Amino acid sequence: MNKPTQSLDLRQSQQLVMTPQLQQAINMLQMNNLELTELVEEELEKNPLLEKDESTPEDSGSDETPERETGNDDVDEAYAQAEDSTDFDAGSKMAEVGAGGNSKFEDAESSFENRMSSEKSLREHLIDQLHVRFNDNRDRMVGAMLIDRIDESGYLREDPQELAEQIGASEERIERLLEKMKGFDPTGVFAHDLAECMALQLEERGQLDGPMRTLIENLNMLGDHDFKGLAEKCGVNETYLKDMIGEIRALNPKPASEFDHLVVQTAIPDVVMKRLPKNLGGGWRVELNTDTLPRVLVNNEYYTEVAKTATQKKDKEYLSTQLQNASWLVRAMDQRAQTILKVAAEIVEQQDAFFNYGIEFLKPLKLIDISEEIDMHESTVSRVTTNKYIGTPRGIFELKYFFSTALVSEDGTAHSAESIKARIKTLTDEEDPKKILSDDKIVEILKAEGIDIARRTVAKYREAMHIGSSVQRRKQKKNL
Repeated sequence: MNKPTQSLDLRQSQQLVMTPQLQQAINMLQMNNLELTELVEEELEKNPLLEKDESTPEDSGSDETPERETGNDDVDEAYAQAEDSTDFDAGSKMAEVGAGGNSKFEDAESSFENRMSSEKSLREHLIDQLHVRFNDNRDRMVGAMLIDRIDESGYLREDPQELAEQIGASEERIERLLEKMKGFDPTGVFAHDLAECMALQLEERGQLDGPMRTLIENLNMLGDHDFKGLAEKCGVNETYLKDMIGEIRALNPKPASEFDHLVVQTAIPDVVMKRLPKNLGGGWRVELNTDTLPRVLVNNEYYTEVAKTATQKKDKEYLSTQLQNASWLVRAMDQRAQTILKVAAEIVEQQDAFFNYGIEFLKPLKLIDISEEIDMHESTVSRVTTNKYIGTPRGIFELKYFFSTALVSEDGTAHSAESIKARIKTLTDEEDPKKILSDDKIVEILKAEGIDIARRTVAKYREAMHIGSSVQRRKQKKNL
């Protein structure tokens, strides 16, 4: 019988230790400018060697690409990239990096039903519905621009022709989108005026008959308390008219008010792009939005002064630590600026036709397309484009709008995950109550349409949209 033995094995392995600074660097990359400002304010309170840079970009001569400091391994690891000092090609034919430097413009797997319980702005609520209802990236882009144009009551006052000129989309596309978006929750949003807002709500309640249409077309008579004349115009007696008025008063004339202070607000851009004049070569100039970007400096003079009087070891160590932290923060902010500019500039270059000619020329784009072009890790591009907005001549867009997640079929065709969800929803919405579709049948239909998808994925998407199983839907539709 063999006796048990003990041995000592020495093994060598490498791993990246997630230090607090590494974690902070990653978090900074994902922050927008306003979130970064909050972080900087906290650091200014804690570190006496940090101070705000009050100079303007013109004073600091930051028209050129800011130089990146080398030898900062922590920041390099955090951003998962190995770039040289020429971080961004300022000579690109499409974009020129402007000021930035040390200074500072929906999850595809989650449907809006999944997140209804969390407090959110009206804009977020509408964007969620937009992504479920539409699978075409151009439709989503136009839809987001329409959302940003509704007023504090929830109305969209401009006519489709005006909107078409402003947005750069066809009038037909805008009319088609608005027809569907007027069915979004809360009911009445995107109405052109009060009368249409009421009509949308009455139609949903099944109360929009002929007399009621006449009533909302003559709201001025209701305001003048001309009940007799209004009853005659509607073709009803005054008793019936009082019931109709009661139904009118039960409506919400300001659908956006359901969100109180969380009404839609135009996003603040983290990056801005401007057209360059022809004498400078044309194209675009891409800059960080210095109006919202904090700028900080290391106060070396103060450090030198205080260091002369520091005699105790703990005081020297404290000063040394604060100097390292301050220097690291400045370098990390510089690296963040370089990375955001590089990603944003490449997006602008890829979508040149869209910015020049309108939504019909929006190019299909994936994160990996950008990461390969700029030699940067895909996860870094994902962080840069999260919760950040770019101000363009065509409006303000979230950088994520220029991308869509995709499911690739065996033939190599890419399909947006959101487009597949939308197709599943359409199939279940339009199914014959006597022939409810099973998940297997949905898989079969989708495969016939060139979408190769597993049954479990169909079930996952269906459940994410709160669509019941075939058995549950059969019971529901049987009772309708």
